[in-house]
Amino acid sequence: MKGVFLDSATLGPDIDISELKSLPVDWQFFSFTSNEEVLERSLGADIIITNKVVIDAELIGKLPTLKLICVAATGMNNIDMVAADKNNITVKNVTNYAGNSVAQVVFASVMQLLTNTLNYNAIVAEGKWSQSRSFCLFDFPITELTGKTLGLVGYGTLAKTVENIARAFDMEILISEHKGLDKVREGRTAFNDVIAKSDIISLHCPLTTETENLIAVTEFELMKSSAIIVNTARGGIVNEADLMAALTNNVIGGAIVDVIRQEPPDINYPLVNFTHPNLIITPHIAWASKEARQRLTNQLAQNVQQFIVEPF
Repeated sequence: MKGVFLDSATLGPDIDISELKSLPVDWQFFSFTSNEEVLERSLGADIIITNKVVIDAELIGKLPTLKLICVAATGMNNIDMVAADKNNITVKNVTNYAGNSVAQVVFASVMQLLTNTLNYNAIVAEGKWSQSRSFCLFDFPITELTGKTLGLVGYGTLAKTVENIARAFDMEILISEHKGLDKVREGRTAFNDVIAKSDIISLHCPLTTETENLIAVTEFELMKSSAIIVNTARGGIVNEADLMAALTNNVIGGAIVDVIRQEPPDINYPLVNFTHPNLIITPHIAWASKEARQRLTNQLAQNVQQFIVEPF
């Protein structure tokens, strides 16, 4: 079998890929692959591994030997699933590898907004503590998580890991029902009620036609003026123009953004160039602990191995 990994550098330089390499596959590893290069590099392949390279219907139609597409992520928005099915190509993603990493980033970022440790570190470095008559400074507010309400939109493995940590802080948890549904399942709360009642709203749903712009001006206006929105899911779930307006006009208290519509962004990308003291933007790193990336890589190898032994 011939296999190609079209964007192996997206897993980082510190990951052990020996389990993949040990498989009975003639591998070619490419750090990155442009749209112009993907056909040439994929010709003759039985197996393609891709993280973010798009495998569309036109490409699939030109790859008669292709049998398996492994996505080095949970989301499969970059694969034309209809075309793959039509051509009897199996598509496998990786799941349940990043819960601890995502939850850690969610709370690290939330606590930075609520505790202002970086701001306090900065004024110590400036000498302000040395000039103080008091033993401590009160320049920035410090707010406890205990007793606050966390709203979870999406309730898979990632959200449940965030929930477990929230319970350790004695937070109240609201699990959102799907937007627009009148019937609310047991244990869930109507979407609009979650948006309106939560102090922190954490998004963990996939990007679909139903969830695109899930959080926009209407939702921001429903939120508490102190609410913090956290998006470690997909950029298109939050309307970025509406988010900037909500922050500018103090409609909400803050935002944590790990994902945006265009990754990587242009140098003049509006949200990346938007400055607000209660906005934290990180470059899609919530999933990316070394441990999580190693689990992902090992699961890729397991998916390929399973296909070799017993095709799906």
